[in-house]
Amino acid sequence: MPKYTKETIADLIDGKLAWPTLKNIMSGAKDPERFELYLEILQERVEWDETILVPIAEHLYVVQKENERIVKCDCGHEFCDYRMNWKLFALVYVRNTDETLGEIYEGLHKPPADWSEIREYYCPGCAAQLEVEAVTPGYPIIFDFCPDIDGFYDARPELKKKILGKS
Repeated sequence: MPKYTKETIADLIDGKLAWPTLKNIMSGAKDPERFELYLEILQERVEWDETILVPIAEHLYVVQKENERIVKCDCGHEFCDYRMNWKLFALVYVRNTDETLGEIYEGLHKPPADWSEIREYYCPGCAAQLEVEAVTPGYPIIFDFCPDIDGFYDARPELKKKILGKS
């Protein structure tokens, strides 16, 4: 089973790997330490001290803040408890007119505005685009997922001890 260096995993995160290397990583057996190394790299890249428990999207993490778990952006903006939909606390730009949809789609590819809208979610702290949804008008805001953090770490006792400091 291959073990990847910290530099290789950092390049994977940054999208800098050559296709043959990326293909080998994707199709090969999973390195048991890779997730831990991934978290270590992400933690080094942020300026705040809360422990990253699970990355949930580019720029977004579930972190341990004292006795609670919250969603937090790279920039340090705190959204909400991780069991809530963080999108409800984000800045939203809705493309739902022929003009705004036309900024993305051209010609025949542009959907009718009365049948579709694009919602773009941004961090209020740094304005990073965090998520995009293409839905029909009036569709509820999508709650992508609620990770089972305890179940995840309970299944990995060594990682739980290292990340959460519990046995």
